[in-house]
Amino acid sequence: MTTLPALPQPRAGSRAWLLADTPHTRTQAIWGRRYRLWLGLRTNPLAVIGLFTVLLVLLISVCAPLLAHYPPGAQDLANRLAKPSSLHWLGTDELGRDTFSRILYGGRITLGMVITVVAIVAPLGLLIGCVAGYAGGLLDRILMRITDIFLAFPRLILALAFVAALKPGIESAILAIALTAWPPYARLARAETMQVRGTDYIAACRLTGATSARIVWQHIMPLCVPSLVVRITLDMSSIIITAASLGFLGMGAQPPSPEWGAMIATARRFLFEEWWVPLIPAVAIFITSLAFNFLGDGLRDVLDPKER
Repeated sequence: MTTLPALPQPRAGSRAWLLADTPHTRTQAIWGRRYRLWLGLRTNPLAVIGLFTVLLVLLISVCAPLLAHYPPGAQDLANRLAKPSSLHWLGTDELGRDTFSRILYGGRITLGMVITVVAIVAPLGLLIGCVAGYAGGLLDRILMRITDIFLAFPRLILALAFVAALKPGIESAILAIALTAWPPYARLARAETMQVRGTDYIAACRLTGATSARIVWQHIMPLCVPSLVVRITLDMSSIIITAASLGFLGMGAQPPSPEWGAMIATARRFLFEEWWVPLIPAVAIFITSLAFNFLGDGLRDVLDPKER
């Protein structure tokens, strides 16, 4: 019997290999999907700007010790409230601390809080929503009524109540924001689960003897991830603003910590004279939040099939 020669494989990493209609390996399929996602995302200029802005903010925050000219807490009272200059690119605050250095280190705190919150609420909301949507019945009603209770309160007010019940600080702020941010993800995951739980795909899984836990974990939750990623990206700006608001109100990061919201709080009395002192951290919050919104809109256009 004559064996047919093996078909030539495109060079790994090439465009042809990534865009192959019939992937030969799981790795090729995964990277092909990611490449198609990038091709769809780059057609949206605002999404690309948002992506690179987010990456830039993350990079300079991580590299703050290498980029900062001065320690964030170093005081120079003889040079307090200095205007932006070659020595202090963004000026100094009321204690003579370099604003540029504090913005860099503040990004580590603010973005660290946001990333920690997302790492907590995304899996929690996804799990609760998928379990409620797949189980239905009494369990669904109980979980959704708990979700409705959290949704009935404004996020910032509820976060303030949680922080006040604990103690002001970064850890308390992270926990408070996480406790108030998970309900929208649970509702979204539940809606996605209810759309797929009656499909032939899930029925075939049941016929093979898969348990409910296995179906939810391995088959339903992965289907909900794309919509959840879009919602998380769009929510990042509100989480940033909530974290900064807690810092501004004295319930988040405490002075002399260079957190963006706390920086605005301590400098607000100089708004009309030395306006650059409170304005610079506000601009940092604005640019980062806007970048996440641009990126979220672009991801929604690419990942949401209803938008295509």
